[in-house]
Order: sequence, then C-alpha cells, then structure tokens
Amino acid sequence: MFTIDWKPNKSSPVPLHKQITDFIKEKISNGEWIIGCKLPPQRSLANALGVNRSTVVAAYDELIAEGLIEGKSGSGTRVVNNTWNLLATTPPPDWGSYVNFGIHKPNLPTIQEINQAEFIPNIIRLGTGELSPSLIPKTLMKKVFQELSGKEISYGYEEPKGLLPLREQIAEYLRNIGIQASPSSILIVSGALQALQLISVGLLHKGSTVLTEKPSYLHSLNVFQSAGMRLVGIPLDKEGIETNHISQYKKQHKAALLYTIPTFHNPTGTLMSEERRHQLLTNCQQERLPLIEDDVYRELWLDDEPPTPIKAFDKNGLVLYLGSLSKSLSPGLRIGWIVGPEPVVEHLADIKMQTDYGSSSLSQWAAVEWFSSGLYSQHLHEVRKVLKMRRNFTLNILKKYFSDLAVWEKPKGGFYVWVRLLPSISIRKLFEMALSEGILLNPGNVYDYQSEQYLRISYSFASLSDLEDGLRRLAAIVRSLAK
Repeated sequence: MFTIDWKPNKSSPVPLHKQITDFIKEKISNGEWIIGCKLPPQRSLANALGVNRSTVVAAYDELIAEGLIEGKSGSGTRVVNNTWNLLATTPPPDWGSYVNFGIHKPNLPTIQEINQAEFIPNIIRLGTGELSPSLIPKTLMKKVFQELSGKEISYGYEEPKGLLPLREQIAEYLRNIGIQASPSSILIVSGALQALQLISVGLLHKGSTVLTEKPSYLHSLNVFQSAGMRLVGIPLDKEGIETNHISQYKKQHKAALLYTIPTFHNPTGTLMSEERRHQLLTNCQQERLPLIEDDVYRELWLDDEPPTPIKAFDKNGLVLYLGSLSKSLSPGLRIGWIVGPEPVVEHLADIKMQTDYGSSSLSQWAAVEWFSSGLYSQHLHEVRKVLKMRRNFTLNILKKYFSDLAVWEKPKGGFYVWVRLLPSISIRKLFEMALSEGILLNPGNVYDYQSEQYLRISYSFASLSDLEDGLRRLAAIVRSLAK
C-alpha cells in the first residue's frame, strides 16, 4: 500500500482532478510508481487526499485514456510497465527462513584479523576507511545536540521508512545533486551496509548472481553470499566499470542486479566518467538489469565536483540509490538512506521493521539538524580541505619511499590510493610482518582474489606522523621480502 504524503491545493485554479493526474504522472515518470504497481482504490485515495471519489475517478479515467494505467475488475488499477516489480513481489522473508537459509557466513579470515587488530593500542592503521577522529566535528556535534535539547522531538520509534522531517531534508539534498525523489520513496537505514543486507534478503532469490566491479568492496563482505548469492566481477578501467561486458555477463550468469560504486570507488578510488554513467544506465535498461548505485563517498571530492549521480537520469525506476553520513560526517550517527521505487522502499521498510524496528530516533533528529541548519555543508567544506591536504601529503610520502616499489594513480576524492606493488612478494607474508611491526594493512586480495599485489592505502584515518612512519617502515618490509 502506498503512503501518500501529498495533498492537492484546493485554493489553486488548477482543477483537483488535474492536480491528482499530474501528481500520479510525476510518480510514474520519476520511476517511483513503476509498471505493475497497484494504485490505491478510488475510495481510499479520495479519503487520503480529502476529495470526492468522483474527482479520483476523473483522474484515473484520464490516466487510463493516456495509457499510463489500466483497471481490471477484481484486480484493481495498475501502472502499465515493469522493472523492479518482479523483485519487489518476492514474499517478505520470515524469521524461520532466515534461520534455515540466511545464516550469515563469517568474515574472511583476513577481515576478521583486521577488525580485531584495529583495537590494538597505538597500531598504525594504513587502510582504515573512515574519517580520522580529528576530522569528526565534535564541537559542531555538541552544538547540534544542544539545539535539539531545546526542541520538541520524539524519543520513541519512528515510522517504518524513518523520520519524515529527515526524509524531507534528504529529498531536498537529493534535488541539489539532480535526483528527484519524494520523501515516500526514501528509506532511512543504519548505514549503506544495512541497505545491502535488506536488499539481499528482501529482493533476491537464493542462488541469484550479483554483478559488481572487479575488484570491489563487496568481495570483502559476505552480505550477499550469506543470503545465498554469487558475486561475479566485471573489469574496471580508468573511467569505471567496462559496460561492454554487461550483456554477456548478464546472460552467462543469469544476473539479478548490478552493484556499483561510481564515485571514488572502494578500493580503487576510480571516478566513473559521466559518459560511462550514461552507458551503464543504458545497458542496464536494455538488459532489464536493476542497478544499485552506492554513492557514500560522493561528497568527498577534492579537486572538482563529481558527475551527476546515475539515479538522476533514471526515469524507469531501475536504480536503487544509496547514501550515507558515515563517511562524510560520522560513522557513529549510523544514518544512511535508500532511494527507489515506492513498492521496493515499502518492502524493504517492512523487512527493516522486522530486524531492528527502525534506526535511532535521536540520530535521525540530529541528522535533521545537520541538514536544516547548514552545518553539514559547512563541515563538508572544511573536511574536503583537510582531506585534500592529507591526500597530497600521502602521495608525496609514497613517492619518497615507494617510487621504485609500486605504482598508483592520484585519486580525485574519497579515502583511498590503490597501490600496486612491483616486486612479486607474498601479500600474506607482508600483512603478517607489518602487523608484527604495529602496522595494519588492507591487502588487495580481500577485494578480489586476483589483486594479490595491491594494497588499499587510506589517507583519511591515521595521523600525518603515523602515515609517514608507517609507509616508511612498510617500504623497508617490502624491500626485505623482495630480496
């Protein structure tokens, strides 16, 4: 059942039925109400909008005449079209099926070691993908909570999709980057990882194949594999995922969807070009292949603003768009969002309610304050300046100690330098020796088993002195292994 968060303007000179017609057209054209979606019954919609049933009948008749919707006796009125409906109609999983089929696989052994080693006192974390404690805006965060203390806010559970004022703020934020999405097509989640978990159990059949970049952050997780999915990697070049492979891979592996990080890709730092984004969307449309656009690094551009999100060009409800405050503001807030067709969002919200009954109310109110006050924009301006300095510092240190040991590209944003070691050495031995020296690495083979000679070096977390000390000592270890 759709949630209608809009009402016609009864003082407008535009007839009420025309306003309703235009509202539904916009929902369809934006891909929020997709082909196959069942529209609310006439009487229910009339009650929700505060109009006579005859007004809704007139609106529906006009849409039927234009071929946008179709009414059948006994089955209701539906949008005449399709993309996500086959996935969205999957029955909601019950906890019994989770126990039998959705048991989570353990992390890769190296990932477990990394997770444990991060809490060793004084360890130098050269691969950690989050903001340094010095970049978390503690003073502004205190200001936000002080402002909230003087306001009337709720402390209980929020509605399944999340706090409406926050979804309204995110809708406004999305408009500024080219995405047209109403609050009803937005789901608040506890970070992008939860979004992937909800998608894996809510939209995919066991045994489905997910296409992604090769290498990819997804390969360091078992979020899809634990739900019985397979990951198949498509090669990357300097412009992003090589879209000419999509048709072949989709047919060969009977792929269910494609996952991409087009903006400052994790782990390679690649920025997908605008032309490649259009190619990707076109190819996925031709193949009827739904697309997950993970855009959590978007605001961390250091030289120029990145191209418009793929979702901005999506008029068929093909793309699920993921955003988050974890990378750009604070991982502790645990605030992210999914944007997509309303039936999908409704379905995932239902599953989220089954798993955690909603994201933190207090964090959601804090996020509202960050957006509405302008403090988020202010923080982003400052954090970009510091990250740019850190990136340049790290590139200079790499040049100083690794110029004959490795090659890399200058990232245009995000957190990472994807470093390829030139000597053929055991990456496992390097990881162990570095760890014994108090240096924690993220080896490339956790993102793709063929990326044995790569390291994901992060310039966002360790202090500048630790970055230099860690990279200097790491270079010595590499040299010792290369002998």
